Amino acid sequence: MTAALVAGVGNVFFGDDGFGVEVARRLRAERLPRGVEVEDYGIRGLHLAYRLLDPPGLVVIVDVVRRGGPPGTLYVLEPEVDLEPACDVAEAHAVDVASVLASVRALGGALPPVRLVGCEPGGFAERMGLGPDVAAAVPEAVRIVRELVEAHVARAPEAPREETWP
Repeated sequence: MTAALVAGVGNVFFGDDGFGVEVARRLRAERLPRGVEVEDYGIRGLHLAYRLLDPPGLVVIVDVVRRGGPPGTLYVLEPEVDLEPACDVAEAHAVDVASVLASVRALGGALPPVRLVGCEPGGFAERMGLGPDVAAAVPEAVRIVRELVEAHVARAPEAPREETWP
């Protein structure tokens, strides 16, 4: 079983929307605790929903989040997984966190604890690359995600090992 899944989401062709993808890219280059899986889901919301049908112990979704703060402001949120979203099916080429979580439930899955590490975007211009405020927030977001998964792994009971017979 995967102890924790870090899912970077967003569209790298729309400026700051690539935040989650960049955080995932940087995390994949780091040594993380055993059982932590980091994946760049980009705009593949339906793929993320299907992946969550085999739930890890913790899901950390990294994405942009509009909450009214200055660009680059980071948030750690605990999404309401039981609320009904505006759309109840995740699209194959878009990521709306509420719809992804609703799709898991609609497909008969059970959701593990979910955390959203979000960054206030500055803009979604059609361009590659993050704006300066959002780019400056990436190292701190990496630190926050590491802290979340390391704390979860430290608290999680070790999975029973399979016995082998001679």
